[in-house]
Amino acid sequence: MAEKKYESKDIVVLDGLDAVRLRPGMYIGTTSNRGYHHILWEIVDNAIDEISNGFGDTIHITLNTDGSATVEDNGRGIPVDVHPTLKKSGVEVVYTTLHAGGKFNNENYKFSGGLHGVGASVTNALSRWCNVTVNKDGKQYFVEFHSFEDENGKIHSGIPVAPLRQIGTSTTTGTKVTFLPDDRVFGEQEFSFETIVKRARELAFLNKGLRIVVDDSRTNDHSDFHYEGGIKDFVAYMVEGKNALFKTPLYIAAESKVVSLEVSFVSTDSYTENTFSYVNNIPTTEGGMHEIGFKSAFTKVFNDYARENNLLKEKEANLLGEDFREGLVTVINVKMSNVQFEGQTKTKLGNPEARTEVEALTIAELTNLLADKKNATYAEVIIEKAKQAAKVRLAAKKAKEYARAKNGAENFNLVGKLASSTSKDKTKSELFIVEGDSAGGSAKQGRDRRYQAILPLRGKPLNAEKKRIDQVLANEEIRTIISALDTGFGEDFDLSSLRYNKIIILSDADVDGFHIRAILCTFFYRYMRQLITEGHVFVGLPPLYKVYKKDYEKYVYSDAELAEAVASAGKGYMIQRYKGLGEMNPEQLWETTMDPEHRTLIQVTIEDAAEAERMITTLMGDNIEERKAYINEHANFDRVDTFMRDYKKV
Repeated sequence: MAEKKYESKDIVVLDGLDAVRLRPGMYIGTTSNRGYHHILWEIVDNAIDEISNGFGDTIHITLNTDGSATVEDNGRGIPVDVHPTLKKSGVEVVYTTLHAGGKFNNENYKFSGGLHGVGASVTNALSRWCNVTVNKDGKQYFVEFHSFEDENGKIHSGIPVAPLRQIGTSTTTGTKVTFLPDDRVFGEQEFSFETIVKRARELAFLNKGLRIVVDDSRTNDHSDFHYEGGIKDFVAYMVEGKNALFKTPLYIAAESKVVSLEVSFVSTDSYTENTFSYVNNIPTTEGGMHEIGFKSAFTKVFNDYARENNLLKEKEANLLGEDFREGLVTVINVKMSNVQFEGQTKTKLGNPEARTEVEALTIAELTNLLADKKNATYAEVIIEKAKQAAKVRLAAKKAKEYARAKNGAENFNLVGKLASSTSKDKTKSELFIVEGDSAGGSAKQGRDRRYQAILPLRGKPLNAEKKRIDQVLANEEIRTIISALDTGFGEDFDLSSLRYNKIIILSDADVDGFHIRAILCTFFYRYMRQLITEGHVFVGLPPLYKVYKKDYEKYVYSDAELAEAVASAGKGYMIQRYKGLGEMNPEQLWETTMDPEHRTLIQVTIEDAAEAERMITTLMGDNIEERKAYINEHANFDRVDTFMRDYKKV
């Protein structure tokens, strides 16, 4: 076959916003529900950037009955004058040109979450229509954008219907944006009031004095967030349900030429640390240089204080950072220009200068805070808790060393428990953690032995939320899981050693089964969190019923599906209700729950680290009344189908 020439004429040049339309994942990560909301956050982030830099104080988000969303702020308003080189209004430039904005220098925005200048234009490109109203300099301006399909079937994205025009006068300033996400990109989806409220609350905490109002015209739901205490209120909110050892969180703030820093923290009687960090309002769930700088400074200041106040004896070794941070709930809020995030998802701060600046500011401010004698009690509480944590750490270290020494024996103990897969290809391998020996036996017989390993649980694992690390390690089921995964845990966790690409929790569709899911997810969240953040943890969804007769058989997973199956079956059908996995034979378990071609898996994710922390504290912690209140408000055991929209076929 003749080699095809590759010439200049073969290079396709995408006009305007067509690149966004062709590869939306490059700009918003995914066209799933997360991406659907991402285009809303792009507009909200622009409003937040105005307010973070001192212009305006209120943002109003409205979910409209036609499926569109409106974001309105009282900032300065997008520029409306004609751009000197592009010869069109600033509004049109911002909404139709990638990498266009006022955030590439520090003259208009000292701090910005929207780094790449693609936010507004991407939202426009992925909407059926987008309307922008600007109030500025006593006048009101309007422009409408549409994405339309021509006679050849080509979609042209975000085209202005007419140039920006003045439509009236105004006594206020600000920008109002209304857009309808394009179902040709996202399919049939809708905005979640609950998702938006969670992020709005977080933004209000991070921007002291900001007011964010969220209205849902579809349901008349309304939320209004305003926190004068800022991140100090955020920490107080995060420790609701925990036993805080201070009456109020401590707070420090400082600014240099490079960064603006706020930190608030409180100590609790729990055994794990929880640090939530943000840069320019963006959650840095993977941490980064600012977290490293803070933690280093925190350790130094408290060790120095302990020495100076004879709380650590001369012969005693310095305490480690993990000792001081046990039970600590901390919010770190950094604002800086020229931010360098690692990865497209903006989850880890890479600026080396952030480490040194945050460390220096923290040392100075924290030293001053502890020098005030009224704060001596707080320091003593943290140091005493750290000393106890150090004792447990040393004991746990000995336990780990003992476990390593008898590693061969532990692996031997897995024989009879773990049924390994035969393939060495980790990218295809799956581990099913199965509730009960009976279901485990069916899973072992029904599985694809090449890629699927089975680990039956013979009892309930320990609730890691309520126990120290040495107590967690003493639980046989937990030790078995650690051995099977081969990653280590806690500070020693190493994702590169993971034996399986997917870890699938398979439990009964009853209260005990849901409890086991919650316990395992809590353990992974506390001690192997990277398994979740890197997308390795799933929950298998077993069927609730089988509808069948002589020539018809249908497995159904919700009450809504049951009604459809019954209607399709016609007369003479029978229904089998599956109360447990053990009721299914190997073939049925394979067909319904394990076969990659037909099964339904729920991927366990952390969309919002702060809310995930609060949820685990509520559901798995010691506060029974708060847990009851949450379940009474949110649980609907008769409507399994309401959750089906969020399930992901894998």
